Formats: sequence, structure tokens, C-alpha cells
Amino acid sequence: MNTTLRTAGPEDHAAIRRVHLEAFPTAAEADLVERLRRDGDAAVELVADHDGAAIGHVMLSAMQAPFPALGLGPVGVLAAHRGQGVAERLIRNALRRAREGGWRAVFVLGDPAYYRRFGFRAEHAAGFECAWSGPCLMALPLEGTMPATRGRIDYAPAFADLS
Repeated sequence: MNTTLRTAGPEDHAAIRRVHLEAFPTAAEADLVERLRRDGDAAVELVADHDGAAIGHVMLSAMQAPFPALGLGPVGVLAAHRGQGVAERLIRNALRRAREGGWRAVFVLGDPAYYRRFGFRAEHAAGFECAWSGPCLMALPLEGTMPATRGRIDYAPAFADLS
């Protein structure tokens, strides 16, 4: 497999939109990616490049929190490349870049069975007030422990369109 991970650039935007249009049942996630970019909230954005074509994408966006935090998502992979570890590689690489960038934690709203493999835990997010609170809201401390265990967190304003 000739798949490499790299920072997304403007030349990838159309292909990234195609990835999310195929990966999700509506255009909501593709639109979310574009708005996060436009609003300046995209902090880490990577593509999986297979023989010169973007086949997967992940984004981490800035959140409002009591400490420097990011929100993970969306992440998408073209159907023909699923089940090959592409999403996992994208997520792990994005988390590494967040850690290197001085961010303290990453939050995700998703399937606990999937995201636990990366270290995300609902109990890390349980003390935070958020429009998305519940068992599917999880957090991953990037320096071993959560820098705070209570407070208000909010995803970037673009996420409000998903509710």
C-alpha cells in the first residue's frame, strides 16, 4: 500500500470534500470541515494520500475549554480503503501532532468501543458541561492526566450546525 500521511493543503480541499461525502450519509461533515477552515478553527488537518490521491482525512479543531483543547472529527476514509488501518493511522498521527503542538487534551464524540483504542475515556470528560455531554463524549489527556476535571467545554461554533 503506497499510502502516506501529510498535512492537508488547499489543493486537497475538493478531494477531502469527496471523502466526507462518501463516508457520511449527508453533506453535514463535508460542510463542517469547510466551515472549520473558513472560521480559522482547524488546528490539525491531515490527509492519507494513496498514489497521489487523498483517500482519507482527519481534522482536529480548537475548542473552548479551561485548558488548550482540541476536538477530533470528522474523520473519513473512502470505502475502497476502509478496513486497512487508514483512519487509525490518521487519528494517531493527528494526536501526536496535537501533543507536539502543546495542546493538553483532545475530546471526541463517538463510539466508545472504537475510540478507547486511542486512550479516549468517557470518565475523563464526565465532569465537563457541554452541549454534547453523555457516554459518547470522551477525552484523551495528552500529558498523562487531565489538566482539569470540571468546567465548561464547547466545540468550535461550526459544530452547532450539526445539532
